[in-house]
Amino acid sequence: MRKTGLVFPVHVLFMNTTRKKFHKSERLCSKKIIGSLFEKGNVFYSGLFRVVWDKSPVSIQYPAQVAFSIPKKNFRIAVTRNLLRRRMREAYRINKHALYDLLVKENIQIIFIIIYRKDIVSDFQTIEKAMKEIFDKLRDLIRETGKKC
Repeated sequence: MRKTGLVFPVHVLFMNTTRKKFHKSERLCSKKIIGSLFEKGNVFYSGLFRVVWDKSPVSIQYPAQVAFSIPKKNFRIAVTRNLLRRRMREAYRINKHALYDLLVKENIQIIFIIIYRKDIVSDFQTIEKAMKEIFDKLRDLIRETGKKC
């Protein structure tokens, strides 16, 4: 059988131009930055989460860097903490474009930590809804601080 013309694999034809990935450089790992964030950062609460955020003190590759935390006090079993952390990361990865659009437009880079507050295991839909609320609130706070500067 003879092939004519260009042949593309199926995954190349249907590949989205904006891939929803969560890269290593989007993770907040620096202990020094995390420590200063807890000392000087702004805090707000949503239904499931406590969010500590601030503008990035150093230049970063992406518009935002994020860390996720689930207190050992509420969930003693590591498997449960890991489950919640995976759900939080997935909800962030899927919905981060809403926050990134504003950050790129305003030319702002932020760092933040999302801390799980409840003592029950929430399903993915609940976590995703709360993550969208966080992004809405963060956008409002960024716009407020942008007007003050």
